[in-house]
Amino acid sequence: MPRFATGDRVRVRAAHPPGHVRTPYYIRGRTGIVERICREFGNPEELAFGRHDAPKVMLYRVRFSQSDVWSDYKGASDDTIDVEIYEHWLEEVANG
Repeated sequence: MPRFATGDRVRVRAAHPPGHVRTPYYIRGRTGIVERICREFGNPEELAFGRHDAPKVMLYRVRFSQSDVWSDYKGASDDTIDVEIYEHWLEEVANG
């Protein structure tokens, strides 16, 4: 069952754990909107270490404003970037 729904505001954890992670550095700490729920997949952070029996985790596509991601962004104010992020990297943000 997904923790987040399409349209929810979420923040990507600003963590820097050692090892193999699939969350781009540039998106950590940023806030976006869940654009879609992709489905559950094996956790790539566990699979990288050969742990194939770890629970699956939900993957989301999250949309961010380009200007919120890049402080020097010069493009249109409504330009966005979509990033697929696993649930354990996301934190709830109050809507409103």
